[in-house]
Amino acid sequence: MRKAKPKKRYILPDPKFRDVQVTKFVNNLMLDGKKSTAFTIFYDAIELVEKKTSESGLELFRKALNNVTPSVEVKSRRVGGATFQVPTEVRPERKQSLGMKWLINYARKRGEKTMMDRLAAEIIAAAKGEGAAVKKKDDTHRMAEANKAFSHFRF
Repeated sequence: MRKAKPKKRYILPDPKFRDVQVTKFVNNLMLDGKKSTAFTIFYDAIELVEKKTSESGLELFRKALNNVTPSVEVKSRRVGGATFQVPTEVRPERKQSLGMKWLINYARKRGEKTMMDRLAAEIIAAAKGEGAAVKKKDDTHRMAEANKAFSHFRF
């Protein structure tokens, strides 16, 4: 039998915007435990977004994150020796974390010189509904739609 579920850890809001979502994003962005560097990159990227678009940087970031979060995904399920891709709904916490991770991963793969520039460009692109992170979400949704026939194999 499994042990008791671990207690939910609550994250403190960030110092500038007083937002828990920003802290979670920065925690995902952080490498080698360098949180202050991650905060600097994020805040500079938000500032750059404000300069480029002349809109609220935090609002654009929220819009971008909203455009990237998936609502369905496919999970592998073995039934009678065959493996099926079964579409399943995504839990709200997982939705948020997947969106953040995709945004960061595709920002890292961009061609701009600094991470601040890459992140700002990816946030702007995602807010417009384009960019690699949004494409990833669309691909995930398309795969779930294609495998709709196997939805009766849900866990």
